[in-house]
Amino acid sequence: MFKGILIEKDEQGYRAALKDIDDAALPEGNVTVRVSHSTLNYKDGLAITGKSPVVRKFPMVPGIDLAGVVEASTHPDYKAGDAVVLNGWGVGETHWGGLAQRARLNGDWLVPLPAAFTPAQAMAIGTAGYTAMLCVMALEDHGVTPDKGEVLVTGAVGGVGSVAVSILAKLGYQVAAVTGRPQEADYLKSLGASTVLDRAEFAAAGKPLVKERWAGAVDTVGSHTLANVCAATKYRGTVAACGLAGGMDFPSTVAPFILRGVTLAGVDSVMCPRAIRLKAWQRLASDLDVSKLALITQEIGLSDAISIAHKLIEGQVRGRVVVKVDA
Repeated sequence: MFKGILIEKDEQGYRAALKDIDDAALPEGNVTVRVSHSTLNYKDGLAITGKSPVVRKFPMVPGIDLAGVVEASTHPDYKAGDAVVLNGWGVGETHWGGLAQRARLNGDWLVPLPAAFTPAQAMAIGTAGYTAMLCVMALEDHGVTPDKGEVLVTGAVGGVGSVAVSILAKLGYQVAAVTGRPQEADYLKSLGASTVLDRAEFAAAGKPLVKERWAGAVDTVGSHTLANVCAATKYRGTVAACGLAGGMDFPSTVAPFILRGVTLAGVDSVMCPRAIRLKAWQRLASDLDVSKLALITQEIGLSDAISIAHKLIEGQVRGRVVVKVDA
C-alpha cells in the first residue's frame, strides 16, 4: 500500500481525497518509481478541484511532475536506484501521476535527475520552470537577444512567470513583469524584474497595433493579454505563448504578424521531444540561479495538496509549490 491523492468521478460526484492505494492498482508501465517529491501546477489545481475537465480517465492520481528513485525497471535506460524526473506526457490526466508515493510509468517519459539539482529543487523547477526555459529558448531561436530591448513576462507571479523572470534576468535581459498583485512587486524585483506593470493595462480589448515596446515576451495568460502583447511587440520580435490563465481565446488581428513580422511561437511542454527536454534541463542547470528557488518556492506535505490546490486556482499562491510526497 502507498498514500496518494485519488480523483474519482461516479454517481456520487467528482471528488479528490488522500487515500491508501494498493500496489496492484498501479497502471501499466516498464518503470516503477518511488516518488519523493511532486508539485502543484495550475493544471493540477484544475484537476483536483474539477474546475476544468483536465482528467480524462478515472480514477486518477493527479500530478504532472515527479522526482524520485527507480525501484524496478525493464526499460533499457533505467535500473533500480537511478534518480529520475518526469514532466508532462499526459501524466495526471490520462495516466496516474506524481501526487502519490509510487508511480508506474513508461520509461521513455523519464529523464535523469540533473546532477545540479536535488529532487526538491527539480520539483521547485518542475513543469513550470522547464516550460519557462523552453520559452526562453524559443525567444533565442528567433533572435531575441538582450541587446534587442525589453522583454515582457505576463502572469509573472505564477510558476512559469517567476522562473522566466529569474532566467531572463540572469541572462542579461531587461525584464518587465506583469501581475495583478501589486503587493508582489518587491518579490518580482528580487527575481530580477526591472519594471512591474499592472495586468489591467493588458486585460481589456485593445488596438490591433500600438507603439512598439517589447523585443520579446513570455505569455502565460492568453486572451486579450496575449493580443495586446503582440500589438506592442517590436518589428521582428517574438512572443512565446505557453498558457491560458486568462482564457483560450485570442482576439487579435493579423496586423502584428504581417506589418511588423512578429513571430508568435507556441510552446508545448507536455509532448516536447526528449532531445529538447534534455537540452532544457541542461540549460536550467546553467542559466537558473538556484539561490532564487527559495524565493519562488513553498514546500507542503501530501496531506495539504488538496487545500492548496483550491488556493492555487483562486490566485492565492505565488511561485512554485513543492509537495514532499514521501513524508
